[in-house]
Amino acid sequence: MRTDRLVAILLMLQRREKVTAAEVSRELEVSERTARRDLDALSMAGVPVYSVQGRGGGWRLVGGARTDLSGLTASEARALFLVAGPASAATPAVKAALRKLVHALPETFREQAEAAASSLVMDPQRWGSSRVENRPPRFLDELQDAVIRGVQVRLGYVDGKGAETQRTVHPLGIVAKGPSWYLVSNTETGRRTFRIDRVSFVDPTDDPADRPEDFDLAASWREIADEIDRKRTPLELQALCTPHAIGILRIGFGSRLKVGGPAPDGRIEVVIRGHDEYTLAGELAGLIEWVEVTGPASVRDHLASIGDALVERYR
Repeated sequence: MRTDRLVAILLMLQRREKVTAAEVSRELEVSERTARRDLDALSMAGVPVYSVQGRGGGWRLVGGARTDLSGLTASEARALFLVAGPASAATPAVKAALRKLVHALPETFREQAEAAASSLVMDPQRWGSSRVENRPPRFLDELQDAVIRGVQVRLGYVDGKGAETQRTVHPLGIVAKGPSWYLVSNTETGRRTFRIDRVSFVDPTDDPADRPEDFDLAASWREIADEIDRKRTPLELQALCTPHAIGILRIGFGSRLKVGGPAPDGRIEVVIRGHDEYTLAGELAGLIEWVEVTGPASVRDHLASIGDALVERYR
């Protein structure tokens, strides 16, 4: 994974006065071309490294080889340590190495670097089939900066009906849900979630945000997402599924599927959530070979009606 290599190169730069592409190539078992590309990527990403040409040349950290990473600016340190958070695709070993590096940072950077590591959560499962532009929304950077700095924000927000309001919020974290981005905040009326593409303006303040010491963004988001899922899909259906078809159900229903234990006949008990009875029956009609709906009876009646209609049309 490239993230692993970039962190490894950064660690090498800390330990030594300089490194060459050949040394990186040899130690990380990649080609010199890949090593040079990775070194260039670190520089373009804002990590303060530079190349020295000629005899005795190589790559160095700005300010020399310093184990306290004092060549990093506060914003560069925060960007680096986003890799260590729960949103990262980095391996556990890379995350552990980055968390150790936090303690080597100058004291003035450390708190915000740690905040950066817990400021973002990725939830790949999208809600519904709505089409959302797959790029970061306009005010994402400003809001994440407010989360990391722990300050209140005045923001404008346009709701689903087009009405705009203004409010002061206490940012707690950023969540990427499929292609959509959300801000989790404390407000005067309790914890709220705002879709960032509906934010019309952001005005950070110098007032400290009210953030509970034991706040866990990932756990909080699971609660929020579960509550929203229950509201979007209030109907629960019980069924029995042959074991080899559980994977098909996971693909088709995602987070709407809850897999239980085995039934006496060896099939697996499952619960599937949906918006209404007829839609759920339609989704399951093509899975009749593997899935038997046990309740509610009204969904079974819809399935029978769908079956009768299919027989009538295609017999």
